[in-house]
Amino acid sequence: MPASTPSQPPTQPLAAAARVVILALVAALTLFATRDAAQLWWIALLGVAGLPAVLAPQHRLLAPISRFAEVMVLGLAASQVAADTHLTGVTGGLGASAVLPYLAVPVTVTALRRRFREGAALLVVTAATLLVSAAFTEVAGEPQLGQLGYLAVCAQWLILAGLGLYTAGTLQRVMRVRGEGKPQPYAEATRLLTQLRTVARQLPGATLDPGGISEHLLEELRVVAKTDRGAVLSASGGGRLVVLAQIGADRVDWETTLDADSAIADAWASQQPTTSARSQARSRQSGEVSALIVPLVAGVRTVGLVVVEADTAHAYPPPVVSRVTALTGPAALRLEAALLFDEVRSLATNEERQRLAREIHDGVAQELVMVGYGIDNALATVHDDAEETADSLRTLRQEVTRVITELRLSLFELRSEVDRHGGLAAAIAEYARTVGASGGLRVHLSLDESTARLPAATEAELLRIAQEAVTNARKHAGAANLWVTCEVDPPYAQIEVSDDGHGIGDQRPDGHYGLAIMAERAERIRGRLEIRPRQPSGTTVAVVLGSSPRRGRVRGSEAGEGE
Repeated sequence: MPASTPSQPPTQPLAAAARVVILALVAALTLFATRDAAQLWWIALLGVAGLPAVLAPQHRLLAPISRFAEVMVLGLAASQVAADTHLTGVTGGLGASAVLPYLAVPVTVTALRRRFREGAALLVVTAATLLVSAAFTEVAGEPQLGQLGYLAVCAQWLILAGLGLYTAGTLQRVMRVRGEGKPQPYAEATRLLTQLRTVARQLPGATLDPGGISEHLLEELRVVAKTDRGAVLSASGGGRLVVLAQIGADRVDWETTLDADSAIADAWASQQPTTSARSQARSRQSGEVSALIVPLVAGVRTVGLVVVEADTAHAYPPPVVSRVTALTGPAALRLEAALLFDEVRSLATNEERQRLAREIHDGVAQELVMVGYGIDNALATVHDDAEETADSLRTLRQEVTRVITELRLSLFELRSEVDRHGGLAAAIAEYARTVGASGGLRVHLSLDESTARLPAATEAELLRIAQEAVTNARKHAGAANLWVTCEVDPPYAQIEVSDDGHGIGDQRPDGHYGLAIMAERAERIRGRLEIRPRQPSGTTVAVVLGSSPRRGRVRGSEAGEGE
Protein backbone atom coordinates (compact mmCIF):
# COMPACT_ATOMS: atom_id res chain seq x y z
CA MET A 1 0.00 0.00 0.00
CA PRO A 2 1.39 3.44 -0.84
CA ALA A 3 2.07 5.80 1.95
CA SER A 4 -0.49 8.49 2.57
CA THR A 5 0.39 11.96 1.40
CA PRO A 6 0.69 14.80 3.90
CA SER A 7 -2.28 16.61 2.33
CA GLN A 8 -4.67 13.71 3.05
CA PRO A 9 -3.60 11.95 6.22
CA PRO A 10 -5.57 8.86 7.27
CA THR A 11 -6.32 10.46 10.64
CA GLN A 12 -6.52 14.05 11.82
CA PRO A 13 -4.77 14.47 15.17
CA LEU A 14 -6.23 17.92 15.83
CA ALA A 15 -9.80 16.81 15.12
CA ALA A 16 -9.32 13.72 17.28
CA ALA A 17 -7.87 15.82 20.09
CA ALA A 18 -10.79 18.25 19.84
CA ARG A 19 -13.28 15.39 20.12
CA VAL A 20 -11.47 14.01 23.15
CA VAL A 21 -11.49 17.43 24.84
CA ILE A 22 -15.20 17.98 24.14
CA LEU A 23 -16.02 14.46 25.31
CA ALA A 24 -14.10 15.06 28.54
CA LEU A 25 -15.92 18.36 29.06
CA VAL A 26 -19.31 16.79 28.42
CA ALA A 27 -18.47 13.88 30.75
CA ALA A 28 -17.53 16.30 33.54
CA LEU A 29 -20.70 18.36 33.05
CA THR A 30 -22.85 15.23 32.99
CA LEU A 31 -21.32 13.90 36.19
CA PHE A 32 -21.76 17.30 37.85
CA ALA A 33 -25.42 17.56 36.75
CA THR A 34 -26.55 14.03 37.62
CA ARG A 35 -24.13 12.91 40.36
CA ASP A 36 -24.56 9.48 38.73
CA ALA A 37 -21.52 7.77 37.21
CA ALA A 38 -23.81 5.36 35.33
CA GLN A 39 -24.82 8.22 33.01
CA LEU A 40 -21.25 8.35 31.69
CA TRP A 41 -21.99 5.35 29.49
CA TRP A 42 -23.73 7.79 27.14
CA ILE A 43 -20.41 9.61 26.77
CA ALA A 44 -18.65 6.34 25.99
CA LEU A 45 -21.33 5.58 23.39
CA LEU A 46 -20.77 9.02 21.81
CA GLY A 47 -17.06 8.26 21.54
CA VAL A 48 -17.75 4.91 19.87
CA ALA A 49 -20.23 6.48 17.43
CA GLY A 50 -17.72 9.15 16.38
CA LEU A 51 -14.75 6.77 16.05
CA PRO A 52 -15.32 5.93 12.33
CA ALA A 53 -15.47 9.63 11.44
CA VAL A 54 -12.09 10.11 13.13
CA LEU A 55 -10.40 7.08 11.59
CA ALA A 56 -11.84 7.54 8.08
CA PRO A 57 -12.65 11.24 7.71
CA GLN A 58 -12.48 11.13 3.89
CA HIS A 59 -14.74 8.09 3.43
CA ARG A 60 -17.86 9.00 1.44
CA LEU A 61 -20.25 6.80 3.42
CA LEU A 62 -18.62 5.80 6.68
CA ALA A 63 -17.86 9.35 7.88
CA PRO A 64 -21.39 10.78 7.30
CA ILE A 65 -23.03 7.69 8.83
CA SER A 66 -20.79 8.10 11.87
CA ARG A 67 -21.81 11.73 12.27
CA PHE A 68 -25.52 10.88 12.01
CA ALA A 69 -25.00 8.16 14.62
CA GLU A 70 -23.36 10.75 16.88
CA VAL A 71 -26.29 13.17 16.78
CA MET A 72 -28.82 10.38 17.35
CA VAL A 73 -26.92 9.18 20.42
CA LEU A 74 -26.59 12.81 21.49
CA GLY A 75 -30.37 13.35 21.33
CA LEU A 76 -31.05 10.25 23.43
CA ALA A 77 -28.33 11.16 25.92
CA ALA A 78 -29.59 14.75 26.35
CA SER A 79 -33.11 13.54 27.18
CA GLN A 80 -31.94 10.91 29.66
CA VAL A 81 -29.41 13.17 31.41
CA ALA A 82 -32.04 15.94 31.68
CA ALA A 83 -34.48 13.47 33.24
CA ASP A 84 -31.84 12.25 35.70
CA THR A 85 -31.31 15.79 37.08
CA HIS A 86 -34.80 15.62 38.64
CA LEU A 87 -35.62 19.22 37.70
CA THR A 88 -39.09 20.24 36.51
CA GLY A 89 -40.98 23.41 35.55
CA VAL A 90 -38.93 26.34 34.34
CA THR A 91 -35.66 24.69 35.40
CA GLY A 92 -36.58 21.36 33.82
CA GLY A 93 -34.24 20.26 31.06
CA LEU A 94 -31.19 22.15 32.31
CA GLY A 95 -29.39 18.82 32.50
CA ALA A 96 -29.55 18.61 28.70
CA SER A 97 -27.13 21.54 28.49
CA ALA A 98 -24.47 19.26 29.98
CA VAL A 99 -24.49 17.05 26.87
CA LEU A 100 -25.62 19.28 24.00
CA PRO A 101 -22.30 21.19 23.68
CA TYR A 102 -21.06 18.09 21.83
CA LEU A 103 -23.41 19.07 18.97
CA ALA A 104 -20.74 21.58 17.93
CA VAL A 105 -18.39 18.71 16.94
CA PRO A 106 -20.28 17.05 14.03
CA VAL A 107 -21.81 20.33 12.85
CA THR A 108 -18.44 22.08 12.81
CA VAL A 109 -16.88 19.19 10.89
CA THR A 110 -19.53 19.46 8.16
CA ALA A 111 -19.06 23.23 8.02
CA LEU A 112 -15.29 22.91 7.63
CA ARG A 113 -15.79 20.37 4.82
CA ARG A 114 -18.35 22.63 3.11
CA ARG A 115 -21.08 20.01 3.49
CA PHE A 116 -23.74 22.46 4.59
CA ARG A 117 -26.67 20.31 3.46
CA GLU A 118 -25.34 17.48 5.57
CA GLY A 119 -25.01 19.88 8.49
CA ALA A 120 -28.64 20.97 8.11
CA ALA A 121 -29.70 17.32 7.96
CA LEU A 122 -27.75 16.65 11.17
CA LEU A 123 -29.67 19.43 12.94
CA VAL A 124 -33.00 18.02 11.72
CA VAL A 125 -32.10 14.51 12.92
CA THR A 126 -30.95 15.93 16.28
CA ALA A 127 -34.20 17.85 16.77
CA ALA A 128 -36.29 14.80 15.85
CA THR A 129 -34.32 12.56 18.21
CA LEU A 130 -34.66 15.05 21.08
CA LEU A 131 -38.44 15.29 20.61
CA VAL A 132 -39.04 11.56 20.19
CA SER A 133 -36.86 10.68 23.17
CA ALA A 134 -38.60 13.30 25.33
CA ALA A 135 -42.01 11.96 24.32
CA PHE A 136 -41.12 8.54 25.75
CA THR A 137 -39.31 9.84 28.85
CA GLU A 138 -41.24 10.69 32.01
CA VAL A 139 -40.14 13.14 34.68
CA ALA A 140 -42.16 13.35 37.91
CA GLY A 141 -44.90 11.28 36.24
CA GLU A 142 -45.26 13.58 33.23
CA PRO A 143 -43.81 13.38 29.70
CA GLN A 144 -40.57 15.30 29.45
CA LEU A 145 -41.86 16.80 26.19
CA GLY A 146 -44.18 19.03 28.22
CA GLN A 147 -41.33 20.69 30.12
CA LEU A 148 -40.76 24.26 28.97
CA GLY A 149 -37.22 24.28 30.31
CA TYR A 150 -36.22 21.17 28.33
CA LEU A 151 -37.62 22.58 25.09
CA ALA A 152 -35.92 25.94 25.70
CA VAL A 153 -32.49 24.36 26.29
CA CYS A 154 -32.79 22.14 23.20
CA ALA A 155 -33.99 25.04 21.04
CA GLN A 156 -31.13 27.24 22.27
CA TRP A 157 -28.44 24.76 21.24
CA LEU A 158 -30.12 23.88 17.93
CA ILE A 159 -30.44 27.57 17.03
CA LEU A 160 -26.84 28.16 18.07
CA ALA A 161 -25.62 25.30 15.88
CA GLY A 162 -27.80 26.50 13.00
CA LEU A 163 -26.43 30.03 13.29
CA GLY A 164 -22.91 28.67 13.32
CA LEU A 165 -23.58 26.58 10.21
CA TYR A 166 -25.16 29.55 8.42
CA THR A 167 -22.28 31.81 9.44
CA ALA A 168 -19.75 29.31 8.16
CA GLY A 169 -21.59 29.02 4.83
CA THR A 170 -21.75 32.79 4.41
CA LEU A 171 -18.08 33.13 5.22
CA GLN A 172 -17.17 30.44 2.69
CA ARG A 173 -19.12 32.20 -0.06
CA VAL A 174 -17.53 35.57 0.73
CA MET A 175 -14.03 34.15 0.70
CA ARG A 176 -14.72 32.26 -2.53
CA VAL A 177 -15.87 35.50 -4.20
CA ARG A 178 -12.65 37.17 -3.10
CA GLY A 179 -10.65 34.32 -4.60
CA GLU A 180 -9.11 33.17 -1.35
CA GLY A 181 -9.19 29.40 -1.27
CA LYS A 182 -6.84 29.07 1.70
CA PRO A 183 -7.69 27.51 5.08
CA GLN A 184 -8.26 30.94 6.74
CA PRO A 185 -12.08 30.73 6.34
CA TYR A 186 -12.05 27.46 8.28
CA ALA A 187 -10.31 29.08 11.21
CA GLU A 188 -12.71 32.04 11.01
CA ALA A 189 -15.72 29.70 11.00
CA THR A 190 -14.41 27.89 14.07
CA ARG A 191 -13.83 31.22 15.80
CA LEU A 192 -17.37 32.37 15.04
CA LEU A 193 -18.82 29.09 16.28
CA THR A 194 -16.87 29.46 19.51
CA GLN A 195 -18.12 33.04 19.93
CA LEU A 196 -21.72 31.98 19.32
CA ARG A 197 -21.42 29.24 21.92
CA THR A 198 -19.99 31.72 24.41
CA VAL A 199 -22.82 34.18 23.73
CA ALA A 200 -25.41 31.45 24.25
CA ARG A 201 -23.93 30.62 27.65
CA GLN A 202 -23.94 34.28 28.70
CA LEU A 203 -27.47 35.25 27.59
CA PRO A 204 -28.99 37.39 28.88
CA GLY A 205 -25.75 39.32 28.92
CA ALA A 206 -23.37 41.79 27.43
CA THR A 207 -24.35 41.63 23.76
CA LEU A 208 -28.00 42.43 24.52
CA ASP A 209 -27.44 44.48 27.66
CA PRO A 210 -28.58 48.14 27.34
CA GLY A 211 -26.12 49.20 30.05
CA GLY A 212 -23.16 47.52 28.35
CA ILE A 213 -24.02 49.01 24.96
CA SER A 214 -24.40 52.46 26.53
CA GLU A 215 -21.04 52.26 28.31
CA HIS A 216 -19.32 51.23 25.07
CA LEU A 217 -20.91 54.16 23.23
CA LEU A 218 -19.71 56.65 25.84
CA GLU A 219 -16.17 55.30 25.60
CA GLU A 220 -16.29 55.75 21.80
CA LEU A 221 -17.53 59.33 22.16
CA ARG A 222 -14.62 60.17 24.44
CA VAL A 223 -12.30 59.60 21.48
CA VAL A 224 -14.04 62.04 19.09
CA ALA A 225 -15.27 64.75 21.50
CA LYS A 226 -14.05 66.34 24.71
CA THR A 227 -16.08 64.70 27.49
CA ASP A 228 -15.75 65.58 31.17
CA ARG A 229 -19.16 64.03 31.89
CA GLY A 230 -21.49 61.94 29.84
CA ALA A 231 -24.57 59.76 30.07
CA VAL A 232 -26.98 57.67 28.00
CA LEU A 233 -30.63 58.03 28.98
CA SER A 234 -33.69 56.06 27.90
CA ALA A 235 -37.43 56.40 28.39
CA SER A 236 -39.05 54.53 31.28
CA GLY A 237 -42.68 55.65 31.03
CA GLY A 238 -44.46 58.44 32.87
CA GLY A 239 -42.62 61.19 31.02
CA ARG A 240 -39.27 60.43 32.66
CA LEU A 241 -35.89 59.14 31.57
CA VAL A 242 -33.57 56.66 33.26
CA VAL A 243 -29.77 56.70 33.19
CA LEU A 244 -28.45 53.56 31.49
CA ALA A 245 -24.78 54.47 31.88
CA GLN A 246 -22.61 57.47 32.71
CA ILE A 247 -18.96 58.46 32.82
CA GLY A 248 -17.08 61.19 34.61
CA ALA A 249 -15.02 61.80 37.71
CA ASP A 250 -18.06 62.60 39.85
CA ARG A 251 -21.58 61.35 40.03
CA VAL A 252 -24.06 63.59 38.16
CA ASP A 253 -27.78 63.91 38.89
CA TRP A 254 -28.93 64.33 35.29
CA GLU A 255 -32.21 66.01 34.40
CA THR A 256 -34.64 63.16 33.65
CA THR A 257 -37.93 65.03 33.14
CA LEU A 258 -39.16 65.42 29.56
CA ASP A 259 -41.75 68.09 30.38
CA ALA A 260 -39.15 70.53 31.78
CA ASP A 261 -37.73 73.52 29.89
CA SER A 262 -34.37 71.94 29.06
CA ALA A 263 -32.16 71.04 26.13
CA ILE A 264 -32.83 67.37 26.90
CA ALA A 265 -36.58 67.85 26.38
CA ASP A 266 -35.93 69.87 23.19
CA ALA A 267 -33.65 67.21 21.71
CA TRP A 268 -36.13 64.44 22.52
CA ALA A 269 -39.02 66.32 20.89
CA SER A 270 -37.13 67.52 17.79
CA GLN A 271 -35.00 64.38 17.25
CA GLN A 272 -32.13 66.73 16.37
CA PRO A 273 -28.78 67.32 18.11
CA THR A 274 -28.94 70.23 20.54
CA THR A 275 -26.16 72.23 22.16
CA SER A 276 -26.39 74.28 25.31
CA ALA A 277 -24.18 76.51 27.44
CA ARG A 278 -25.89 75.20 30.58
CA SER A 279 -25.28 71.93 32.37
CA GLN A 280 -28.03 69.29 32.14
CA ALA A 281 -27.56 68.29 35.79
CA ARG A 282 -30.33 69.01 38.30
CA SER A 283 -27.78 70.61 40.61
CA ARG A 284 -26.43 73.56 38.61
CA GLN A 285 -22.72 73.44 37.74
CA SER A 286 -20.60 76.54 38.26
CA GLY A 287 -18.23 77.95 35.63
CA GLU A 288 -18.26 77.60 31.86
CA VAL A 289 -20.02 74.51 30.54
CA SER A 290 -20.73 73.16 27.07
CA ALA A 291 -23.38 70.48 26.63
CA LEU A 292 -24.27 68.38 23.60
CA ILE A 293 -27.46 66.31 23.56
CA VAL A 294 -27.88 63.85 20.67
CA PRO A 295 -31.09 61.81 20.32
CA LEU A 296 -30.74 58.11 19.55
CA VAL A 297 -33.28 57.61 16.76
CA ALA A 298 -34.06 54.16 15.34
CA GLY A 299 -36.29 54.61 12.30
CA VAL A 300 -38.82 57.19 13.43
CA ARG A 301 -38.69 56.40 17.14
CA THR A 302 -36.47 58.03 19.74
CA VAL A 303 -35.09 55.29 21.97
CA GLY A 304 -32.74 57.39 24.09
CA LEU A 305 -30.43 60.37 24.41
CA VAL A 306 -26.68 60.84 24.67
CA VAL A 307 -25.54 63.76 26.82
CA VAL A 308 -21.90 64.86 26.90
CA GLU A 309 -20.54 67.89 28.71
CA ALA A 310 -17.20 69.69 28.85
CA ASP A 311 -16.06 72.34 31.34
CA THR A 312 -15.11 74.75 28.54
CA ALA A 313 -17.05 77.10 26.29
CA HIS A 314 -17.91 76.22 22.66
CA ALA A 315 -16.56 72.66 22.94
CA TYR A 316 -18.94 71.20 20.35
CA PRO A 317 -18.72 72.99 16.97
CA PRO A 318 -20.52 71.49 13.93
CA PRO A 319 -17.60 69.20 12.88
CA VAL A 320 -17.54 67.62 16.35
CA VAL A 321 -21.32 67.20 16.30
CA SER A 322 -21.03 65.41 12.94
CA ARG A 323 -18.46 62.98 14.31
CA VAL A 324 -20.65 62.28 17.34
CA THR A 325 -23.79 61.65 15.26
CA ALA A 326 -21.82 59.28 13.03
CA LEU A 327 -21.31 57.08 16.11
CA THR A 328 -24.77 57.47 17.64
CA GLY A 329 -26.63 56.40 14.47
CA PRO A 330 -25.57 52.72 14.52
CA ALA A 331 -25.63 52.70 18.33
CA ALA A 332 -29.32 53.63 18.29
CA LEU A 333 -30.18 50.42 16.43
CA ARG A 334 -28.13 48.32 18.83
CA LEU A 335 -29.71 50.00 21.85
CA GLU A 336 -33.22 49.54 20.45
CA ALA A 337 -32.57 45.82 19.94
CA ALA A 338 -31.25 45.50 23.50
CA LEU A 339 -34.22 47.39 24.99
CA LEU A 340 -36.70 45.29 23.01
CA PHE A 341 -34.97 42.10 24.14
CA ASP A 342 -35.08 43.34 27.73
CA GLU A 343 -38.80 44.07 27.43
CA VAL A 344 -39.63 40.72 25.84
CA ARG A 345 -37.58 38.88 28.47
CA SER A 346 -39.38 40.75 31.25
CA LEU A 347 -42.81 40.00 29.78
CA ALA A 348 -41.96 36.33 29.29
CA THR A 349 -40.61 36.05 32.84
CA ASN A 350 -43.68 37.67 34.38
CA GLU A 351 -46.03 35.52 32.32
CA GLU A 352 -44.22 32.34 33.35
CA ARG A 353 -44.19 33.45 36.97
CA GLN A 354 -47.96 33.96 36.90
CA ARG A 355 -48.45 30.56 35.26
CA LEU A 356 -46.37 28.85 37.94
CA ALA A 357 -48.28 30.66 40.66
CA ARG A 358 -51.60 29.43 39.26
CA GLU A 359 -50.31 25.86 38.94
CA ILE A 360 -49.06 25.75 42.52
CA HIS A 361 -52.24 27.30 43.89
CA ASP A 362 -54.55 24.96 41.95
CA GLY A 363 -52.39 21.86 42.43
CA VAL A 364 -50.11 21.21 45.37
CA ALA A 365 -51.63 23.82 47.68
CA GLN A 366 -55.18 22.49 47.23
CA GLU A 367 -54.03 18.91 47.74
CA LEU A 368 -52.28 19.80 50.98
CA VAL A 369 -55.39 21.59 52.20
CA MET A 370 -57.40 18.43 51.58
CA VAL A 371 -54.80 16.42 53.49
CA GLY A 372 -55.23 18.80 56.39
CA TYR A 373 -58.99 18.31 56.38
CA GLY A 374 -58.45 14.54 56.37
CA ILE A 375 -56.18 14.79 59.38
CA ASP A 376 -58.81 16.88 61.21
CA ASN A 377 -61.40 14.23 60.56
CA ALA A 378 -59.07 11.50 61.81
CA LEU A 379 -58.42 13.44 65.02
CA ALA A 380 -62.16 13.75 65.59
CA THR A 381 -62.64 9.97 65.41
CA VAL A 382 -59.62 8.78 67.39
CA HIS A 383 -60.53 6.55 70.37
CA ASP A 384 -59.22 7.12 73.86
CA ASP A 385 -56.81 4.22 73.58
CA ALA A 386 -55.11 5.73 70.52
CA GLU A 387 -53.48 8.75 72.15
CA GLU A 388 -50.14 8.08 70.51
CA THR A 389 -51.76 8.08 67.09
CA ALA A 390 -53.49 11.33 67.89
CA ASP A 391 -50.19 12.96 68.87
CA SER A 392 -48.64 11.86 65.59
CA LEU A 393 -51.56 13.25 63.63
CA ARG A 394 -51.32 16.56 65.45
CA THR A 395 -47.63 16.79 64.57
CA LEU A 396 -48.43 16.00 60.98
CA ARG A 397 -51.11 18.64 60.96
CA GLN A 398 -48.57 21.23 62.12
CA GLU A 399 -46.18 20.17 59.38
CA VAL A 400 -48.88 20.48 56.72
CA THR A 401 -49.71 23.97 58.00
CA ARG A 402 -46.06 24.91 57.72
CA VAL A 403 -45.82 23.63 54.14
CA ILE A 404 -48.94 25.54 53.15
CA THR A 405 -47.44 28.71 54.63
CA GLU A 406 -44.26 28.16 52.63
CA LEU A 407 -46.27 27.68 49.46
CA ARG A 408 -48.23 30.86 50.05
CA LEU A 409 -45.01 32.80 50.56
CA SER A 410 -43.64 31.31 47.34
CA LEU A 411 -46.78 32.43 45.52
CA PHE A 412 -46.41 35.92 46.97
CA GLU A 413 -42.77 36.07 45.86
CA LEU A 414 -43.64 34.94 42.33
CA ARG A 415 -46.35 37.57 42.01
CA SER A 416 -44.33 40.40 43.51
CA GLU A 417 -42.99 42.94 41.04
CA VAL A 418 -42.06 46.60 41.02
CA ASP A 419 -45.05 48.82 40.31
CA ARG A 420 -44.06 51.57 37.89
CA HIS A 421 -46.02 53.98 40.07
CA GLY A 422 -45.23 52.62 43.54
CA GLY A 423 -41.47 52.24 43.17
CA LEU A 424 -38.78 49.80 44.27
CA ALA A 425 -38.82 50.78 47.96
CA ALA A 426 -42.56 50.14 48.24
CA ALA A 427 -42.23 46.67 46.69
CA ILE A 428 -39.37 45.70 49.01
CA ALA A 429 -41.21 47.06 52.07
CA GLU A 430 -44.39 45.11 51.23
CA TYR A 431 -42.46 41.87 50.81
CA ALA A 432 -40.46 42.35 54.03
CA ARG A 433 -43.61 43.06 56.06
CA THR A 434 -45.44 40.02 54.66
CA VAL A 435 -42.55 37.62 55.19
CA GLY A 436 -41.76 39.07 58.61
CA ALA A 437 -45.35 38.64 59.78
CA SER A 438 -45.47 35.01 58.64
CA GLY A 439 -42.11 34.19 60.24
CA GLY A 440 -42.59 36.03 63.53
CA LEU A 441 -39.89 38.58 62.70
CA ARG A 442 -39.92 42.18 63.91
CA VAL A 443 -39.21 44.19 60.74
CA HIS A 444 -37.50 47.59 60.81
CA LEU A 445 -37.68 49.58 57.56
CA SER A 446 -35.65 52.57 56.40
CA LEU A 447 -36.68 53.84 52.96
CA ASP A 448 -35.12 56.73 51.04
CA GLU A 449 -36.18 56.83 47.38
CA SER A 450 -35.81 59.61 44.84
CA THR A 451 -38.60 60.50 42.42
CA ALA A 452 -36.26 59.44 39.60
CA ARG A 453 -36.41 55.78 38.56
CA LEU A 454 -33.91 53.08 37.69
CA PRO A 455 -34.39 51.01 34.52
CA ALA A 456 -37.19 48.46 34.93
CA ALA A 457 -34.85 45.47 34.49
CA THR A 458 -32.48 46.84 37.16
CA GLU A 459 -35.33 47.40 39.62
CA ALA A 460 -36.56 43.85 39.03
CA GLU A 461 -33.13 42.38 39.78
CA LEU A 462 -32.74 44.48 42.95
CA LEU A 463 -36.17 43.33 44.14
CA ARG A 464 -35.24 39.66 43.62
CA ILE A 465 -31.96 40.15 45.52
CA ALA A 466 -33.82 41.74 48.43
CA GLN A 467 -36.40 38.93 48.41
CA GLU A 468 -33.70 36.27 48.51
CA ALA A 469 -31.92 38.02 51.40
CA VAL A 470 -35.15 38.35 53.42
CA THR A 471 -36.09 34.71 52.71
CA ASN A 472 -32.66 33.47 53.80
CA ALA A 473 -32.95 35.41 57.05
CA ARG A 474 -36.39 33.92 57.78
CA LYS A 475 -35.56 30.33 56.84
CA HIS A 476 -31.98 29.84 57.95
CA ALA A 477 -30.83 32.57 60.34
CA GLY A 478 -33.11 31.90 63.32
CA ALA A 479 -33.46 35.66 63.77
CA ALA A 480 -35.92 37.70 65.81
CA ASN A 481 -35.34 41.07 64.11
CA LEU A 482 -34.91 42.11 60.49
CA TRP A 483 -33.56 45.46 59.35
CA VAL A 484 -34.23 46.47 55.71
CA THR A 485 -32.69 49.64 54.28
CA CYS A 486 -33.48 50.87 50.76
CA GLU A 487 -31.81 53.95 49.30
CA VAL A 488 -32.46 54.81 45.64
CA ASP A 489 -31.07 57.88 43.89
CA PRO A 490 -30.50 56.87 40.22
CA PRO A 491 -28.10 55.78 39.01
CA TYR A 492 -27.12 54.97 42.62
CA ALA A 493 -28.98 52.40 44.72
CA GLN A 494 -28.22 50.44 47.88
CA ILE A 495 -30.36 47.67 49.38
CA GLU A 496 -29.30 46.29 52.77
CA VAL A 497 -30.89 43.42 54.72
CA SER A 498 -29.61 42.61 58.23
CA ASP A 499 -30.72 40.10 60.86
CA ASP A 500 -29.75 39.21 64.42
CA GLY A 501 -29.59 35.45 63.80
CA HIS A 502 -26.72 33.03 64.26
CA GLY A 503 -24.72 34.18 61.25
CA ILE A 504 -23.94 33.03 57.74
CA GLY A 505 -21.52 30.30 58.76
CA ASP A 506 -24.20 28.05 60.26
CA GLN A 507 -26.73 28.30 57.45
CA ARG A 508 -27.89 25.29 55.48
CA PRO A 509 -26.38 24.54 52.05
CA ASP A 510 -29.45 25.83 50.21
CA GLY A 511 -28.94 29.17 51.93
CA HIS A 512 -25.47 29.40 50.37
CA TYR A 513 -27.03 28.53 47.02
CA GLY A 514 -29.28 31.56 47.48
CA LEU A 515 -26.19 33.72 48.05
CA ALA A 516 -24.77 32.49 44.74
CA ILE A 517 -27.99 33.48 42.98
CA MET A 518 -27.83 36.95 44.52
CA ALA A 519 -24.22 37.35 43.38
CA GLU A 520 -25.18 36.44 39.81
CA ARG A 521 -28.05 38.93 39.81
CA ALA A 522 -25.80 41.69 41.15
CA GLU A 523 -23.18 41.00 38.50
CA ARG A 524 -25.86 41.12 35.80
CA ILE A 525 -26.69 44.75 36.65
CA ARG A 526 -23.04 45.69 37.27
CA GLY A 527 -23.61 45.98 41.03
CA ARG A 528 -21.59 44.84 44.07
CA LEU A 529 -22.85 42.23 46.52
CA GLU A 530 -21.46 42.56 50.05
CA ILE A 531 -21.95 39.90 52.76
CA ARG A 532 -20.56 40.63 56.21
CA PRO A 533 -21.19 39.66 59.84
CA ARG A 534 -23.37 41.94 61.93
CA GLN A 535 -22.35 42.78 65.48
CA PRO A 536 -23.07 41.38 67.98
CA SER A 537 -24.80 38.61 65.96
CA GLY A 538 -26.33 38.01 62.60
CA THR A 539 -25.53 38.79 58.98
CA THR A 540 -25.79 41.79 56.68
CA VAL A 541 -26.37 41.36 52.93
CA ALA A 542 -26.06 44.51 50.83
CA VAL A 543 -26.15 45.21 47.10
CA VAL A 544 -24.75 48.52 45.87
CA LEU A 545 -25.28 49.97 42.41
CA GLY A 546 -23.26 52.94 41.19
CA SER A 547 -21.38 55.47 43.32
CA SER A 548 -22.72 57.04 46.49
CA PRO A 549 -24.36 60.47 46.10
CA ARG A 550 -22.46 63.45 47.41
CA ARG A 551 -25.53 65.19 48.75
CA GLY A 552 -26.81 64.46 52.22
CA ARG A 553 -30.35 63.89 50.98
CA VAL A 554 -31.78 63.54 47.53
CA ARG A 555 -34.10 66.31 46.44
CA GLY A 556 -37.61 65.03 46.11
CA SER A 557 -36.91 61.76 47.93
CA GLU A 558 -39.25 59.97 50.26
CA ALA A 559 -38.04 58.31 53.44
CA GLY A 560 -39.83 56.29 56.02
CA GLU A 561 -39.29 53.89 58.88
CA GLY A 562 -41.63 51.31 60.27
CA GLU A 563 -41.94 47.99 61.98
